[in-house]
Amino acid sequence: PRAIELIGRQKMSLESDGWAYTIKASFLEIYNECIRDLLRDNNGAVQKNHDIKIDRNGQRYVSNLTLKTIDPCDHDEVDALLRQASSRRSVAATGMNEMSSRSHSVFTLHLEAANPRQKQQLKGVLHLVDLAGSERLARSGVSGQRMTEAVAINRSLSSLTDVFVAISNKQKHIPFRNSKLTYLLQPSLIGNGKTLMLVNLSPTIASSQETLCSLRFASQVNQCELGRAKRSFANATSDALNKSGKSSTVTTSTH
Repeated sequence: PRAIELIGRQKMSLESDGWAYTIKASFLEIYNECIRDLLRDNNGAVQKNHDIKIDRNGQRYVSNLTLKTIDPCDHDEVDALLRQASSRRSVAATGMNEMSSRSHSVFTLHLEAANPRQKQQLKGVLHLVDLAGSERLARSGVSGQRMTEAVAINRSLSSLTDVFVAISNKQKHIPFRNSKLTYLLQPSLIGNGKTLMLVNLSPTIASSQETLCSLRFASQVNQCELGRAKRSFANATSDALNKSGKSSTVTTSTH
């Protein structure tokens, strides 16, 4: 992705100023409200449970999730990692799409930087989210397991909409806990980061109803004000780094 290429260029530029970077990647999918690790080693071991937890410093994380150190300047390494993870994602044919995503996926870069000369440390997170498309069951023609997946997808997208509605209305209570997706992305949506959503639309007349729903969703999201993103530094001699950070999210929505 171009986002990773940009991070690689920035990394090379800032290294000349004394910054040293450590970048790790994780890739998960949320399938029927269950988290699956897409970077796990296929060694025949029993798959571990993955839960969203908060550590003693208030940082959110997913338990037992694989983290792999990457070099954003090594395009072949990054491409191989993404291809491996994407091949494990849940997809199936429906009446609307031969390769329909049956889950939401979240690719995350965990960045840490240190500059000994300036005695500064920096920590940040970038989420690249691919949302499964909402489905009208009558049109997609699904049944059985595919129907269960569609219901879970639609319910989680509805929960995401509820979060954006609550944010745009400046409600005191925002229902982040109503889905795994919104609970995981909560740090990116509470004012300490930036969020960008791209909505993919179908040009066909047959999909006009889905297109209208997607545009309404985009309009609702566009009304949200998350506040100005903050860059958080910490003194390199303290452990305050664990209590600060910047989070960004790029989300794509399809139908």
